[in-house]
Amino acid sequence: MSESGAVQPVSPARRGGGRAGRAARQGSIARTGPFRRRIPAYELLDESDLAELEAQADWILSEIGIDFRGDGEALRLFAEAGCEIEGERVRFRPGQARALCATAPASFTLHARDPACSVILGGDHLVLMPGYGSPFVTDLDRGRRYATIEDFRNFVRLAWVSPWLHHSGGTVCEPTDIPVNKRHLDMMLAHLTLSAKPFMGGVTSLSRAEDSIAMARLVFGREFMQSHAVMQANINVNSPLVYDETMTGALRAYAAANQCVCLSPAIFSGAMGPVTPAAVAAQTHAEAMAGIALVQLVRPGCPVVYGSFHNTMNLRSGALSFGSPEANLVTMALAQLARRLAVPVRSGGGQITAANSADGQAMADSTSAMWATILSGANQVWHAAGWLEGGLTMGYEKFAMDLDASGAMLRMVTGMAVNEDTLTRASYREAGPGVNFLSTAHTIQHFASANFIPDIADAGPYETWVERGRPTVVERANDRWKEMLAGYVAPPIAPQVAASLQEFVARRKAELPDEWY
Repeated sequence: MSESGAVQPVSPARRGGGRAGRAARQGSIARTGPFRRRIPAYELLDESDLAELEAQADWILSEIGIDFRGDGEALRLFAEAGCEIEGERVRFRPGQARALCATAPASFTLHARDPACSVILGGDHLVLMPGYGSPFVTDLDRGRRYATIEDFRNFVRLAWVSPWLHHSGGTVCEPTDIPVNKRHLDMMLAHLTLSAKPFMGGVTSLSRAEDSIAMARLVFGREFMQSHAVMQANINVNSPLVYDETMTGALRAYAAANQCVCLSPAIFSGAMGPVTPAAVAAQTHAEAMAGIALVQLVRPGCPVVYGSFHNTMNLRSGALSFGSPEANLVTMALAQLARRLAVPVRSGGGQITAANSADGQAMADSTSAMWATILSGANQVWHAAGWLEGGLTMGYEKFAMDLDASGAMLRMVTGMAVNEDTLTRASYREAGPGVNFLSTAHTIQHFASANFIPDIADAGPYETWVERGRPTVVERANDRWKEMLAGYVAPPIAPQVAASLQEFVARRKAELPDEWY
């Protein structure tokens, strides 16, 4: 990209004829809609293990309790429900939190602006979305830098174009060139106009949550949103065992509007919780149930997603690690616990890494975490594309590389069809012993769709690779994201709706003094 933010052209030396042509053809594809897994989730723990984790979560909730700080309304709701209140500490009777969660739906539709892009959360459905929350971005052309609103818009465009992401995300990166108290307006405007996939709204203050809901109502209508979820809120728990008034205020706003609330305990073992995977799983379960219970007290039946963001630490240095075996085990355990609670589950993984660049470590970490996430049976996968540096940075090249990996994972979970066509006895009669199958009618009919074909991987001969200048996978990814942006076509939106959104943003910005903090 240039200093102005314009995308640099693709390097001719790095082009691959077939790949570049395919990339151009795929540029404006946004294939989404409900996606279902056809392979079973991996069951890590047996009945006795799961019962013990649930008992430990109940013990935490009854003996230790959870603080709901600065939110008298939340405390009032818990008190009316029969919880024990001591100052800002809430304690639940054994089994009470689970009982309060019972009104949450086991699955629900998250309606998109384009109905063809609506998704289902729960059951055997799988939804992938990009990374979340990075203040920095990086690419080969300009290096690491603070993210801007144009970077944010670019990642929304890339998520729209990709057939492997079903969701536009939330704060895909922080647009640091806009005042903190106004960023949510521009981010919502981008999600609602540059994409027609599901999205997340602002949560960093009650007013920002209310603005986000108001903007969604301009697009979907207040009456429709009373009975249909069209957006999500990411409610982070201040682990260990604390919800603050910022998060619970946003939680109550979204719940009152009947919009999906995602509860996301964030436990780094040894810091925000004990060091052992079992303890992290039980604490996450306790914190998530407490948040789901509050959502249901505000509005019984409001859709929720049981989430987590757990990882290990290097206890010698204090540095975070991602894709570790212990974190992956917790991912699998939590998916089982959420299924027993009968609510959709968001994975704690995705393609996450502590690596500072899109190198071998980055992809090894990401693949490790993503495999565990996919096999766990998670319904929604956050951070499926772009994540670097422990979440501090969104990488353009990493985003493109992760899309290829996501596509391969999605192909795997569709399973293997065994039927007359896939067994193709006719091909054996046509070819016979000692003859290859390349020219058989079955191969010609299915060659374009039989196997997943990545956009970036180069499987050509060494000599051709040398002639092209020995491009690395990161260089090819640099070409790929530029091709995707070049082929981007915005989804249509009614002019009067777009105008209403612009007017709302302009009015709210005029009402608010700039705040940089």
